[in-house]
Amino acid sequence: MPRTLLRRATVTAVCAGLLWTAVPAHAGSASPVRPHPVPQSLWADRATAAYRSLQTHLYEGTDQHGLYLEHTPRQAADPAHSYLWPFREAAAAAVDMQELPGNGGDFRQDAAERFDTFELYFAGGDRPGYQSYLPAPLGSGGDVYYDDNAVVALSQLDQYESTGDRAFLRRAENVVPVVSRAWDGDTGKTCPGGMDWVDSPGNNIRATNVTALSAQLAARLYEHTHKRAYLEKAEQWYGWVSSCMRKAPGLYVNDRNDDGGTNETLWTYNSGAMIGTATALYRGTGRNSWLTKAVTDADASLAYWGQGTRLHDQPAVFNAFYFKDLLDLDAVRPNSAYRQAMSGYADSTYRTNRDTATGLFRFQPSNGGDYDPQAPAATLNQSAMVQIFATLAQSDRRGHGNGPKQAP
Repeated sequence: MPRTLLRRATVTAVCAGLLWTAVPAHAGSASPVRPHPVPQSLWADRATAAYRSLQTHLYEGTDQHGLYLEHTPRQAADPAHSYLWPFREAAAAAVDMQELPGNGGDFRQDAAERFDTFELYFAGGDRPGYQSYLPAPLGSGGDVYYDDNAVVALSQLDQYESTGDRAFLRRAENVVPVVSRAWDGDTGKTCPGGMDWVDSPGNNIRATNVTALSAQLAARLYEHTHKRAYLEKAEQWYGWVSSCMRKAPGLYVNDRNDDGGTNETLWTYNSGAMIGTATALYRGTGRNSWLTKAVTDADASLAYWGQGTRLHDQPAVFNAFYFKDLLDLDAVRPNSAYRQAMSGYADSTYRTNRDTATGLFRFQPSNGGDYDPQAPAATLNQSAMVQIFATLAQSDRRGHGNGPKQAP
């Protein structure tokens, strides 16, 4: 994932505190706009408009291999094309657009192209994986970040469920050995276990996001394949986060250093990944204990994140993960509060963070918070808002794990 954001989240708990004070919530501004009821047809219109802005201002076209820019306008430090994580979010946006009622089919070709382009980021060798930046011949390559690989595979599962093409299921399965390398087997460390953030000898943290997102991947693969190895991995990885990183119900600290210290930063998507994992394990095993865990985390996390400007101040892309995981649970255990929270955030952000001239969303350097007219628009953030709007447009949104919508 973009290293400028997560580097700030993985230094020390003290520095992480500075992240929040450096960009105070609504400093000198009024409270967030009170949300208004929005019909699902309007969410579809907003999703379509936001997607068109993404494609107009950030998509580079087929003559540039179907890649995206990191920002518009391009910043001095930007690479030629986007890093893997923003590209993944653009792919996820296309998947959600193809699920729009009525005209979703118009976006199927876009989604198919995104998954072809994904493979430009993959590098083989002794330690294969999707690299953070394009390897040769299109770029200089990058490290294999395990969170990146987990979310790529989750998108591949989404595409499998949407199209029925088992090639995407196989691709997602091929990522499991990659993320499994991240497991730290050193029993001498405080709270042994957990998964490394990056495939590098210099890595010294075990990250909640990697471990929880990988657990979610394994749990969803178990639903589709019933391979016991996936169930065992999902339970092990979920168990470590629950035992070693839980601050309170539904809230999980960011990472644990190899020296035993923890970075106490809280992110919505870590809450979401644990909700999504428990929901998938409930669907896959039928055990009510997993449903109880999912509901407990969902309700407690929403009570926390729903206070004041906490959702507003989180990175938009983290909220996209979180809200989708809440609606995944809603599909098996309905609770109108989940969609209401998502709708309220989406409507407020549409009204306060959108550049009406371009349709692009602009945030603080943290990728969340108040509108900054001087900030460049980012593929990461624009794609997140497309996902949120498109998801809200789906009145009959199903949870994951129910098999592909089209026959293989």
